[in-house]
Amino acid sequence: MYPALRPRTLTRPAPAPPAVPGHRPHPQRVRSLIDADALQALHRAARVLLADLPDLTDRLVAALQDQEPAYRAAVAHDTGATWQEVHRSLRHSVSSLLDPRGHRDAARRCSWKIGASRAEQGLPLDALLHAFRLGGSLVWQGLVEETSRTAPEDVRLLVHVAGDVWNFVDEHCTLVADAYRQVERQLAWRRENRLRLLAAALLDGTSRIADLPETAHALDLPEQGRYAVVAVTGGCPSDAAGVRAAFARGTRVYWHTGVEVDYGIVLLGDGGVPAQDGDDGAVPAPAHGTTRTGVSTAVSGLAAVGDARRLADIALDMCPRGGGTVRLTEHLPAALVMCAPELGTALVERVLGPLSALEPADEAVLLDTLATWLACDGSAQRAGERLYCHRNTVLNRLRRYEQLTGRSLSRPSDVVEISLALTARGLHTR
Repeated sequence: MYPALRPRTLTRPAPAPPAVPGHRPHPQRVRSLIDADALQALHRAARVLLADLPDLTDRLVAALQDQEPAYRAAVAHDTGATWQEVHRSLRHSVSSLLDPRGHRDAARRCSWKIGASRAEQGLPLDALLHAFRLGGSLVWQGLVEETSRTAPEDVRLLVHVAGDVWNFVDEHCTLVADAYRQVERQLAWRRENRLRLLAAALLDGTSRIADLPETAHALDLPEQGRYAVVAVTGGCPSDAAGVRAAFARGTRVYWHTGVEVDYGIVLLGDGGVPAQDGDDGAVPAPAHGTTRTGVSTAVSGLAAVGDARRLADIALDMCPRGGGTVRLTEHLPAALVMCAPELGTALVERVLGPLSALEPADEAVLLDTLATWLACDGSAQRAGERLYCHRNTVLNRLRRYEQLTGRSLSRPSDVVEISLALTARGLHTR
């Protein structure tokens, strides 16, 4: 588990520790506090422990099974591997008592390797440190018991090294903890990076079908569910945080941070909120400062999240530059135009092109009147109130548009084209 005693010499400092990653060496002592008699007693007991190392290993493994639940599971999973690890560590520990120069570096490498491998296996750090301290206690107990049996008068000599033994125990516990935490950070980075890659593939629409179960588990989202994607950009960090917090209320959402746009994968119908087919009604529509937010329509299953992301981008493109939220379900005609900008341009030219021959002010008046009349559901009275003019003025302007373009506002197909053309023009000139 670790060397039980700090190696020392009688007249010179101990050699410098090896370059073990993450190790912070303790200050070296200039002179040893142990005399030759104590050293002989220590070596005599250590040789006996080394000769009976398998029995010492069995005792430590049994103690770990009895006192440490995490190791109990590890032993049950792979008894042989755990026994070999304990045996190897004890061998380095006891050997370092006999030959500090020859075994010190190997003992440190062994402790580092154990800390790193146990971190990869997910054994709790507290359990690992407990095992190391338990191993040190067992080695010390063995030294005392053997000395008491063969030379009781020398037991008092071991007292002089007790403090140094536990200082060395602490040093190796620090070494093990450093190795454990370094590997733990690496594993966390790998998990986070893997999670980002899985989420990015999902949003890009490049995720493989075979990866969907892993992606669902990693994102803690069901593979079969209804989803909407939220695209957020712009604004100060506090505004963006406010948007995230608003979407998190009452829903399950995974946020993927991008270079320019952050995407939220929102599970619809979670928490008892129903979501209808094609509807994003479970998704709130917050507005925070200058943050721009686009909300897609609903899609079925994680496999369709890439489609939802593209719809969220369309909604985001429709957001005012000064900030706001656009839910695609409320702007489907505009979304159609956004999806085919070249067709929108052709529609504007065909439906509104004849007005370009007018003076810019006259053209603007007719276009504004058309848009207002459509927004008022074809009511000249309400359009006049909004435009601060008489309803007859509105009707005259509409008739003028019909004369210039050959369109009829009483023909439904013409009204649809006019509405889409105005939408396309607004998007292109924004």
